[in-house]
Amino acid sequence: MVSPAIKRYLLAVQRYKWAGLTCLLSILGASGVVALQPPPPVEYIANGTLVDSGPLVSLTNTATTIEQAGRGILDEDQLLSEGLLEEASRQLVAGGIDLTPGDLRSNTIVRISGGKKEQPGIRADVSFIHADEDVAVFVLDGLFKFMEEASRVRNKRQLDAIISALKERLPPIESALRQAEQNLEQYDRQEGPAIQAALDGSLLGQISGSQQQIRQNRITLAGIETQILSLERRLGLSADEAYVSAALSADPLIANLRAQRYQLENEISLLQASDHRPDHPSMLNAVRNFRTIQAQLDRRAAEVIGGNGQTVALPAGVVNVNQNLDPARAALAQQLVNLQTEREALISQSNILNRSALELQQIYSNLPNKQLERERLAYQVGLKKALYDQIQARIVDAEAAEAETVSSLTVAIQPSASINEPEKPNPATILLAGGLLGLVAGGGIIFLLDMLDGTIRTPEDLEKILRDQDMPILGAVPVIRTRPATAAPILVQPDSKYHSSYERCLSKLRLTGFEDSVIGPRVVLVTSTISNEGKSITAYNLAIAAAQAGRRTLVVEADLRSGSKAQYLGLANDDRVLVEPLRYYSGSIGDNVRMVPFIENLYVSPSPGPQRQAAAILESSEMRRFLDDARERFDMVILDTPSLSRVDDALLLEEQTDGMILVARPGITERAVLNTALEELDLNEDIRLLGVLINGASVTLQDDEIDDDDFDDDDDYLLDDDDQETLRTVATAPIDF
Repeated sequence: MVSPAIKRYLLAVQRYKWAGLTCLLSILGASGVVALQPPPPVEYIANGTLVDSGPLVSLTNTATTIEQAGRGILDEDQLLSEGLLEEASRQLVAGGIDLTPGDLRSNTIVRISGGKKEQPGIRADVSFIHADEDVAVFVLDGLFKFMEEASRVRNKRQLDAIISALKERLPPIESALRQAEQNLEQYDRQEGPAIQAALDGSLLGQISGSQQQIRQNRITLAGIETQILSLERRLGLSADEAYVSAALSADPLIANLRAQRYQLENEISLLQASDHRPDHPSMLNAVRNFRTIQAQLDRRAAEVIGGNGQTVALPAGVVNVNQNLDPARAALAQQLVNLQTEREALISQSNILNRSALELQQIYSNLPNKQLERERLAYQVGLKKALYDQIQARIVDAEAAEAETVSSLTVAIQPSASINEPEKPNPATILLAGGLLGLVAGGGIIFLLDMLDGTIRTPEDLEKILRDQDMPILGAVPVIRTRPATAAPILVQPDSKYHSSYERCLSKLRLTGFEDSVIGPRVVLVTSTISNEGKSITAYNLAIAAAQAGRRTLVVEADLRSGSKAQYLGLANDDRVLVEPLRYYSGSIGDNVRMVPFIENLYVSPSPGPQRQAAAILESSEMRRFLDDARERFDMVILDTPSLSRVDDALLLEEQTDGMILVARPGITERAVLNTALEELDLNEDIRLLGVLINGASVTLQDDEIDDDDFDDDDDYLLDDDDQETLRTVATAPIDF
């Protein structure tokens, strides 16, 4: 049993054999051209070796670093750079050797080895091929010199880059150093005295002295407050009241007014003692003078207390302006005022001392942070100065290293030439390899073309697609062979060995789960996705199989867009039906159902096509009544409709049937079209797909293997329309299929 993959590939070989053969012959011809090429001329190959130079004794660190960095980085692009090849070509041309940079690169071979743990050094084996032995050695020797010089120039360029980079870095580093020094100097000016005072102990002495002075002031203030309380008890006045009373007693005007007031009080008392009435002129004059003096006294007292706009007003309080302190009390009042003044002075001094002590304590507590900040600034200055000094030293070292810059490469083995005789391959080997390559390439092209082809080629691929979409398979029908080959493959003979395939299809059709009839669907519609899949032949052969099984069967040619095919069964249609197809289906013009003369129980309703308005006829009430009448009169009705990709006639008629049979044929059915049709039918719940019948498959009948020869049983049939004799033969006599 041949596997499906091999069978598909063999079919692809049959289809695309000319493309594969063309590829095979092309590659084989190219191999022949290569095999017939003359042997290449004798060449000379000059070989030499470059290695890393050994460690050098150098007075500068920069020269040693650059020389070590230049070793161990050999590669072909570095040794054969564009600039090196152009310079070498220019000098060779000047010396009479015409070699372009491209010639030098193509004829030079570089093999790099080493650079591993067991072989730390890098080794470059360089070869140059030329037809002249002396030229090969001369050119390779010149290339070695250019490679060494290129390495030296590269080291020199690297040294210049280092010097330039150092000089570019120096100004910002110097600026940062100066800024750090200025920050340290400014900090020393601001915080240096405090730090120095803390270091020599003077700050602690100031704090201690301030605290001692605060304690002494507290003691003095306590004594003064005791004296003030004693004087206030003795005078019965507060310090402010005593100050006001002393001020009033010390004023001469007030003292004079008080004396006059005192005299007037004595005069009024004498007049009252002499029994003078209040309205007596003397009494009235004395009282008037008393009031005048009292008003003057009050006014003057107010001026003294208020400051009269020249001094600060005296403290407000309850003071008797008429009362005059005696000298002793006046002295005590003055002493009380002095003590109050001294008390306020001590309180103010204590406040100042407290603030000063707090400031000194704050300075002392922040002293460690200030010392750390100064140390940080000093450290920054040290770092930047060290970096500045290091870069200065590196610049001096790099400038001194310019005189010590050398190449990192050295010639380990001088160039020497040897003859290079290329071995010509055997022509038979080339032809054999070309033939094998051609077979592989031709087979690949055939496989690629087959993969790009969307047609389903084998029955196995078709069955897999149907099973993947859970579509029922009604059976597989083989390719029907006829004699002559142009005869229509309609099974008119009752003993044809092909009947078994269609009978199995009818048997599976009865088992589709159709509930309206015990014998399965009675009205079925046969269609396909595209043309040439054999749906019309399938419809006729299914009808013949059903008729031979004893069922009264009708074939309705529902493809009104094509002519009738009933002529293959010896039936002819009336020409008038082409003019009035609706009357044809209504039964007005003749009988639209014809009996097949040589097949019992088989009837055909020929197509009145081609018709321009086929869809309107199929949807007409005449067609509906005709199909309803056919369902009642026949055991089985098979409708032959156009393909789904052509028109939608099959979908218009499906609702009047019990289901649809889809015909697919390997070699004709296209994968994308079939998948799209199955998906659309599956999504449409109103359409019932009874199953798929595989036409033109490779199956075994009566122990004979039916071949897979393509038979073009499309909707127009294989019979030549001009071959009337063949038509008459098929219609009137049995055909030996």
